[in-house]
Amino acid sequence: MLKVLKNLKKSFISVIFIAILLCVQAATDLALPDFTSRIVNVGIQSGGIETGVPQVISKEDMDIILLFTKQDNEILDNYRLKGDILTKYEQKVIDKYFGKNSELEPEEMYILNEIQEVEQEELSKILTVPLIQFATINNEETANAIKEQMIANLPQEQKQYIQNQSLKDLIKNMPEEQRETLLQEATKKIDEMADSIKEQSAIASVKQIYTNLNADTERIQNSYIWQTGIQMLGVAFISMISAVIIMLLSSRVAAKLGETLREKVFEKVLKFSTKELREFSTASLITRSTNDIQQIQQLITMLFRVVVYAPIMGIGGFIKVLTNSDNSMAWIVGVAILAILFIIGTLFIIAMPKFKKLQDLTDKLNLVSREFLTGLPVIRAFNKEKHEEKRFDDANTELMKANIFVNRAMSMMMPMLMFVMNSTMILIIWVGGHAVDQGMLQVGNMMAFIQYMMQILISFLVISMISIMLPRASVSARRINEVIETEPSIEDKKETKEFDSTKKGLVQFKNVSFRYPDADTEILEDINFTAKPGETTAIIGSTGSGKSTIVNLIPRFYDVTGGELLIDGVNVKDVSQKKLREIIGFVPQKGILFSGTIESNIKYSNENMSDEQMEKAADIAQATEFIDAKENKYKDSIAQGGTNVSGGQKQRLSIARAIAKDPEILVFDDSFSALDFKTDSKLREALSKQTKNKTVIIVAQRINTILNANQIIVLDEGKVVGIGTHEELMKNNEVYRQIALSQLSEEELQNRKEE
Repeated sequence: MLKVLKNLKKSFISVIFIAILLCVQAATDLALPDFTSRIVNVGIQSGGIETGVPQVISKEDMDIILLFTKQDNEILDNYRLKGDILTKYEQKVIDKYFGKNSELEPEEMYILNEIQEVEQEELSKILTVPLIQFATINNEETANAIKEQMIANLPQEQKQYIQNQSLKDLIKNMPEEQRETLLQEATKKIDEMADSIKEQSAIASVKQIYTNLNADTERIQNSYIWQTGIQMLGVAFISMISAVIIMLLSSRVAAKLGETLREKVFEKVLKFSTKELREFSTASLITRSTNDIQQIQQLITMLFRVVVYAPIMGIGGFIKVLTNSDNSMAWIVGVAILAILFIIGTLFIIAMPKFKKLQDLTDKLNLVSREFLTGLPVIRAFNKEKHEEKRFDDANTELMKANIFVNRAMSMMMPMLMFVMNSTMILIIWVGGHAVDQGMLQVGNMMAFIQYMMQILISFLVISMISIMLPRASVSARRINEVIETEPSIEDKKETKEFDSTKKGLVQFKNVSFRYPDADTEILEDINFTAKPGETTAIIGSTGSGKSTIVNLIPRFYDVTGGELLIDGVNVKDVSQKKLREIIGFVPQKGILFSGTIESNIKYSNENMSDEQMEKAADIAQATEFIDAKENKYKDSIAQGGTNVSGGQKQRLSIARAIAKDPEILVFDDSFSALDFKTDSKLREALSKQTKNKTVIIVAQRINTILNANQIIVLDEGKVVGIGTHEELMKNNEVYRQIALSQLSEEELQNRKEE
């Protein structure tokens, strides 16, 4: 898979941009639970008051607070008693907390100095205990309970004396030593409280201080909630925009990767010799170029959005849980993650072998389908529809069973993971609810914890979804790499030679032998002959004697395994394949046409070929007659594979295509077999007039096609058993004589020769 991903370098800039946007999106998504926590804890529960440091406080309340601390100077150094002239900062504070009620503000009031955040945090620590004590004595029920406890052991006359005094007055009039003892006991109890609860209690006291000043607390709360809510919407909008751009870029990167892989596979297949094409099979190469690349493209579309983004969210959420939660419930996260990994890992191990098999079964189904479609006439002729239906049904059923197994295994994943997620949510609410009830956790913090847990679990759920695609894409990547990394058995040398212009068109076989890859015996042995320019060399022999193999060696569809094959005086292995094939016009045994028009097929070697050259080639190939009969003539369409023309017409257009190329060497691999005798005769006559300086090599089954050849090569079981003209071979070569007489009588042979 990593080898395939290396092809992403063409989209390097887009990948970098995606990575940046993923970080932006992850940061914004991880920030959203914090906003929720702030809105609940600060905006709703604390009335919009963010810190346990009052920015404004009446002198009366300040005096009470100072009763519960020995750090009077540290506190008062950070405040200034309101004067007649206010600074801009002080006026801003007054406007913030009083607004329209500024006329109600008390004359004697302390205003917090403009201090740094670090200094404010230090002041908050100093004020925490005094503020909690302040809240205690301002709560009538609590204050009365403490007061009763304080006077419980006093004599009756003292009780009556202090009964009508408030707790504030009692503490003020209390001896210093007794007050310190009371303070120590209270401080000890407060220190046992959770930090979040202490902070919340201190903020509640600050809110009471503002209420005592007639400050507009409702305005403060609404302002905070609106401000935080707008910030939250802004962060969510940034996350949304990032996600949209990431998906667009990911789709573009995936499409570009698909294009790159298709190009590489196509370019590699073009370089394959017949050996590699047989090893992979046409059906498999088509599957690899389409279905396999599509699997990878779909994975890449989701790769960045899921495989990269989900771990960032999972890890980031876990860090947030550890750092932001007062009562760490990280063990719940750990249990949930382990359960999810166990489920994914188990299903992955079970399904992975089947994923590997799926693509092979797809190849098999494509192969059966291709054979069925291409061989339909034969199937119908032999009434084998039922047999082929069974073959297709077997391949289809096998693929279906593999798919069902994989889908069943993967369909279990989502319910199991959802069960884990919902169970985790219940556990969080249970544990968190008890913590809130005990005063160890704030509601907003628990809500943030739930959101972080959702982000973590959903990240793993999404990863589990991609795990369904990953194994199949991994198999597809391996199959594509097999094609890309396969080195063709026929390759050009680093330094190639040029053709000898003095030997133009000369084809020489010198002790040539050949065996197919992995074969035990030689198909051709000790082949020696020379085909000269201006002459026609014919090759004839019984079926399987190696006729087509010989001509396939000329354009290097195969390489000789022994001896030398020289063209224009140079070994074909020493010249580039491109230059070699430029001088050869090859007509295969089976006429092959491409979808397009008659014109595009004849001009296949050169799109800029003149119409005159095209028409001349068609005339030589005896194709003009049926072309002129068509409505659009040369512009008439040709269906895929030439299915809308007859076998003879297809063969003549294939011959015209080779002639139009005007090569030095023309090779016809039994290309006249679909022509009638009259057309065959006319074509060879026209061809002989136009190929006086060209080398013509003809493989033929019919004797009448090669009667007038300058030399005839007779093959028998891969060996040359005779070379000569028709007359010479009839006299001296028994193999040739038997082939000839098996087709025509001696009298017919003589008549055809004369004709």
